Formats: sequence, structure tokens, C-alpha cells
Amino acid sequence: MRTRIEVTKKYAQAYARATKKQKAAILDTVVGITGWNRDHARQQLRRRITQPPGRTSATVAVLDRRKSRPRRYSYDSLVVLQQIWSVSGGLCGKYLAASMSEWIEAMQRHGSLIPGQDRYSPEVREELLAMSAATIDRYLAPAKAKEPLRGRSTTKPGSLLRASINIRRAGDEVEDEPGFFEVDTVAHCGPTLKGEFARSVNLTDVHTGWVFTRAIRNNARIHILTVMEAALESIPYLLSGLDFDNGGEFINHDLVSWAGQRQIYFTRSRPYKKNDQATIESKNGHVVRRYGFYYRYDTAAELALLNRLWPLVNERLNFLTPTKKPIRWSTDTLGRRKRIYDAPQTPFRRLVASGILGPAQQSELGDHHDRLNPMAIAAEIDQIQQQLIRLAGEKTRELEREVRTATATAMPDPGGIRFNRQVG
Repeated sequence: MRTRIEVTKKYAQAYARATKKQKAAILDTVVGITGWNRDHARQQLRRRITQPPGRTSATVAVLDRRKSRPRRYSYDSLVVLQQIWSVSGGLCGKYLAASMSEWIEAMQRHGSLIPGQDRYSPEVREELLAMSAATIDRYLAPAKAKEPLRGRSTTKPGSLLRASINIRRAGDEVEDEPGFFEVDTVAHCGPTLKGEFARSVNLTDVHTGWVFTRAIRNNARIHILTVMEAALESIPYLLSGLDFDNGGEFINHDLVSWAGQRQIYFTRSRPYKKNDQATIESKNGHVVRRYGFYYRYDTAAELALLNRLWPLVNERLNFLTPTKKPIRWSTDTLGRRKRIYDAPQTPFRRLVASGILGPAQQSELGDHHDRLNPMAIAAEIDQIQQQLIRLAGEKTRELEREVRTATATAMPDPGGIRFNRQVG
């Protein structure tokens, strides 16, 4: 830093008197010595020129305009933004900026945001609506949560009927209408697969992003069929197709017969090809792991809490949380392929825009959307999550310690290895 300050002192006066062409040459020199970019070098030279004579010591650095300029948005806006972000379940800046007006209206409708109370006002509302996605992410950076525990994969190949089920590959076209769902299970096993533990079954519509999640005791076929029946009752439109991985809990006669009786199209992905089920694989993290964490749930009480949690999470995600979808490929300025996404929308808005709902269905879902209280949903989700942490947190950490100990014991002791040396 001392060298950089000396460089700016040396070239500042020459830069002030130089022509445009000479300034470009000076900037090239300063950039080559200091490693700054041209904009920052230009800023430092100009600030050095206007610096008072008493502050010309080589130990005094020039202030960075990014750190010295005032905030554009008020502190009240930051406080309310953090509240909305918490109620939304921790949305990223792009999704929160796209749905900010909807969150504000819903919270105002149910009395969670009242003008004149808790720093909220019409001026704060205007500032929140004017914030860009990058600004939201920057303001919320201190509040970002740390990642929880990691889990394990429990998918095991199911050879039964596998050859007779159609394969859907990554990039294959699916129906342009809602109703085609990818399905997967997520194990709540913690750090070990030993014993019996709960699993969450997740269904995600490829077209709209509509999600349905339920927890089951284990991967027995009767539990999988129960979830499928519950999905048919809960999803507000026709379920036309199901796409599974190659796990034995899905590839079996019972589920194939169930789908055939209901004229539901049945497909599977290729083994070990995660991209074939990219939609559901992303939801496993964004939904199940984000809200259910990585703890081990193996008791009836924990299973009951999960099945209280998932309907609330589904309501928030389907009616209040926007998502974006890839719509085509394009190229950047260097000719490299890049993905183009549509504007973020909630699954409910995508479902309405698809035109498959009748007037009565659309009105019923619209009324249900207006009755949802985001603050109450967030409070209940947080309460259930705290109960899950109290029940499973210490148990999971103890299992992690046991697994680490067993792994360390199974490894050979380097100190016990002896090497024979030949003495000449």
C-alpha cells in the first residue's frame, strides 16, 4: 500500500496537466505498477490531486468512493427487508426482487406490515420496490445462514420391470401443459444409513414448479402408494405423468399397476444420470434439505412434525415463492453457449397462465392465495423446525462422533507399519 500511495503521489500532478492521450499513458503506467483497474486508478489519481496539503504523508491512503458514499436506502428499509426475507424463507435477491410487491401486499393484507409501525411506511415501501436484486443480496449478506449437516444418497437400483419402462433423458421434451411430475425420495438418515429412518417423498411439476411433499416411515411400497394417493387428492389439477429414478421403491409391479389403472404416464431416468431429473434434484436441496435440515429422524414424533411441516412449506412455495425456468439457449459475446431464463413467477401464477383451469377452479385457488398469511406460515414453520432441532440435533451429532470414531479405528495405524531395510 505504501508503494501504491507513492506512485499516485508521483503521477498525480502530471496527470492533472496532461492531455487526453498523455492521461491514457499515465493510467497504463499506474495500472501496470499497482495492479488496479483503470477506473480505480483514475479515481485515486483525482482524489490525490484534491487531497489537502497536510495529508500528503505516504502512510495516508485515499478513501474508496464505494466505502465513503452514503447508503441509497434508509435503515428502516433494511430492517423491513430483513423481516420480509425471513418470512419468505430466505429467498435470494433475484426471486425476492421479482416478488417484493406480492410479499408486501400479502403481509399488509394480514396486518404484518402496518404503515407507521415497526419502521414501515409508504416511503419504505417505495424503497423496497426500487431495490435491485444485487442490492438486496448485499444488504442481506450479514443475515445469511450457514449450511446445515450433510446427508447421504440412498438410491438403490431396482431391476424389476426396469427394461420395460420408458427412459426419459436430459433434454427430452415434456408436455407443454402442467401435470408431468418428477418424483424422488430424500432420506433423513443423518450420518449413517443403519436402522430405520424417515424419508420425504417429493413431487415437482416440470412445467409449473408445483411441489407436493410428504414424509413416510420408510421406503415400503405401501407408504409410497399412500403418498401417491395423497398427491392426487391435493394437487389441484390432473396428474398426467410421473418420472422416477431407478430406486426399487418406485420400479415395482405395485406402483406400475397403480399408474396404469389411473392412466398416468410412467417413465424413469437413466441410472447415474442426475441431469435426467434436474428439476427434482434441485428441489431435494431447495425444499427438503433447506426446511428439513440434515438431521436423523427415526421416531414417530419426528415423523409427525415433518408431516406438519411439509403442507406449510408447500403452501409457501406454490403460492408465494417465485421460480424461473430455462426457455432456450443463446450465445454470449465470446460465442459460448448460455442459458436464457424467463421472468420469475410463482407456480400458482404459472398454473393460471397455462389456461388449464376453469373459472371456478381459478377463483377458488385465487381466494386461497388471498387467505394465506405469510407471517403466520413463517412463524409456524420456525416453531416446527425448532422442535425438530431439539429432538434430533444432539442425537445426530452423537451419531456423527460415533461414525468418525469407527472410521478412525478401521484405518491402519501408520506407526505400526514396519519397513525392512537391507544393510550392505
